[in-house]
Amino acid sequence: MSWEHGQEEDKRMANSVPIGIQVEELRPTQMTVGLREVEQKRRHWREADEKGRSRLLRRHVLPAVIGPKDRTYIVDHHHFARALLEEKAGGVAVYILADLSSLARREFWTFLDNSAWCHAYDAKGHRCKLEAIPKHLSDLADDPYRSLVGDLIRAGGVAKSGKPFAEFLWADFLRHRVDRELVDDDPAKALATALALAKGDAAASLPGWCGQNRAGL
Repeated sequence: MSWEHGQEEDKRMANSVPIGIQVEELRPTQMTVGLREVEQKRRHWREADEKGRSRLLRRHVLPAVIGPKDRTYIVDHHHFARALLEEKAGGVAVYILADLSSLARREFWTFLDNSAWCHAYDAKGHRCKLEAIPKHLSDLADDPYRSLVGDLIRAGGVAKSGKPFAEFLWADFLRHRVDRELVDDDPAKALATALALAKGDAAASLPGWCGQNRAGL
């Protein structure tokens, strides 16, 4: 893409994507994030100039649904949203997937659960009640294995997938195979272990698996 074309694209996106919902008003639909992953996104934000931050906002339009009391619930990009919250970034862009404001609270969460728009699993990978999902982005707990998956993706061990909550499937896979102390104390060594595990047949059913088949093809 040429520089001139990039400028035209930026102008087009700026005109077509409304940025104006305050990040602190957004509600989560999952229970955890990887805080090292959040910190990396915070660092990207801090290091970006004004134009760079505008591009980040345009490239991370948050998919959301409108819930009871007209509250906005994001169904993806929780790490980016949490990073913006901690950086006091202000307004963000959202894309409304559905207006579910007419549903009662219990019906709303049941709808999200059956639509793969929420993830009620804690930092140990245990399924929890839907009402246990935090009301605020600041209350999302840390899952270090989710951060390890982020490292794994950036290292090329796993491909990005469009499957909902694919990263959490990988996090749960690694949770039972990589020692927690190693994840906390030596992320580089934990990543090396995860890269080896990600190539194995045990991971073949997971979204984004990049391992070779038995024929080496």
